[in-house]
Parts: sequence; C-alpha cells; structure tokens
Amino acid sequence: MKVVVTFQPKEEFVTDLREHFPEVEFSFYKKIHEAEHALPHAEIIVTMGEDLTDRHIELSQSLKWIMVTSAGLEKMPFEAIRRKGILVTNARGIHKIPMAEFTLGLMLQYAKQLKSVLKQEEEGVWSRRLPTSELNGASLLVLGAGAIGSEIARLGKAFNMKTAGVNSSGKKAEHFDQMFTLGNFEGFLPQADYIVAVLPSTEKTTYILQTEHFVKMKDTAVFINIGRGDLVEETILLDAARTEKVAHIFLDVFEQEPLPADHPFWQENRISVTPHLSSITKMYMPRALDIFKKNLIAYSNKSEELINVIDSERGY
Repeated sequence: MKVVVTFQPKEEFVTDLREHFPEVEFSFYKKIHEAEHALPHAEIIVTMGEDLTDRHIELSQSLKWIMVTSAGLEKMPFEAIRRKGILVTNARGIHKIPMAEFTLGLMLQYAKQLKSVLKQEEEGVWSRRLPTSELNGASLLVLGAGAIGSEIARLGKAFNMKTAGVNSSGKKAEHFDQMFTLGNFEGFLPQADYIVAVLPSTEKTTYILQTEHFVKMKDTAVFINIGRGDLVEETILLDAARTEKVAHIFLDVFEQEPLPADHPFWQENRISVTPHLSSITKMYMPRALDIFKKNLIAYSNKSEELINVIDSERGY
C-alpha cells in the first residue's frame, strides 16, 4: 500500500507512522508538485486540503482515499473526486479545543479591556477608568453549532453566559440554551452580546451576513469570525465598524490570506486582526495524525467504518 503525503511533518511523526505501519510505503513531499511523479501509484493521499487540483486527481490512477488533515474542504476538487468515487475523510473535531479557547480569549480580552491595559502599562499610565465588563450573564450567539461551536458554548457556560446556537436543522445541540437555523437566527441578533461565526464555506453560507444583520445587532455587541473569510463581504465589515453598528469586530479569517499590509482592516480602531491562527497549537499535528492512524487501521482491516467521512456532494 502506497501513501503519498503532500506536506512534510516533523521527523518524529514520520518515524511514528513508519513504526506503526511497517507494511505501508510512505512518501513525504514538501509540495504537491514534488509528489506528482508518485501520484499514479498512490492508493492514499494525505493532504492539508489546499493543494490538490483536478489534474492531480486524474494523475492518481490508483487513488482510493484522501485524508485531509484539516477541517476545511472548500478548496478540494470534489467534482473530479466524485467522478472517480474516491473516499474523503478529514480531521473534523481536532480544532474544537484551541479554537474555543482562542474565542474565549478574545471575549475576555474585550471584556477586561486588556489591549488598553497593555497600552497603559507600556506608557506607564496608572488609570482604573477603563470600561471593563463581565462575561457573566452575557448572551452568546454561535453561528455554527458543530464540534467547535459546542465547545465554545461549553466554555461560555462556565462563565454563566446565555448560549444560543445556529445549525442547518435547528436541532438541539449540547451546551446551547436555544437553537436556530440559518433561516431564523436574525430574531436573536438584537439580544446577543457576542456573535461568533464558526461556519464553513459553502454555497449556503457565502456572504450570508449582510448589512441588515449588523443593523439588528446591539451597538455594544462584539462580532468574532473564526470560520471562513467569505461569510461577509469586507465592505460590510468596514461599514459596520466605521458607522459603529457594533462595538468591536475580531477577524481571524479573510477572503485574501495573508491579509495585505495596506488593507484598511489593520488601521480600523474597531477591528482587530489575527493571522488565521485560532486553530494552531503544538497539538494540531498529533491530533490530526491520530485520526489518520485510526482510519488507516480501519481501512487496512476493511472491517471497520472510517470516522469523519465526507459527503462529496455537500462538501462537508
């Protein structure tokens, strides 16, 4: 069995895979173009999910399974994958701890005015007149009540927040007091103190948030997007900040990444930019490869179902 990995993990992970699966022939490459000569013989491809194209799928004549070591799948060439009937799995679930902690960190940063505290420290200013607040009793609306969204709600509950979630069905999800769908969550916007977007990029979610959504939000609300950059157009975000429709906007994802140094987001007082790092910790790769190892055992045995199987028609 030949496995082509289109990125180069640390040597400790390479060694671990080869020791656990001595019968498998692993080939590691830093970039997809370096792996092209090996694709025709690969039964399995392990990828970060942003490098494969239709041509690579066509080259992969023996390909049966693609393991994506991230949760995002919007750049996958699903049409070619469907045409060849290739199995796709991803690393769904590995991001919930770091992304939930990151989100709570942003909310606490805002509530406790930690950026202003740091600025005062740097300037040697002693002032206790900062508009600090509490998460206790605040309303949290999470757009995307999956694994990550539920973990955000769980941590919110630890701070005694009121939690509401949004998913495709409106079906009850753990740690949420109320549930809504993409079609009826607008009614809750005027109540939310924190709105956190964790939605994937799909046909239904692209540019789903419009100016009217921000008009309905409290002018004291905080909007956080850690999902995908095409959830809302940049001009709408800039307008919401400049016209003070909301108190603050935290953005970790963008339509163009890296965000250009001259982009107006960097200079806008009511917008804070982070470089798409909400999911990145030293535990990322161990968790992703742990899922791959479990699935590789199931795949080899042909007697167990793989986890995190993707519906290639829906793209998630």
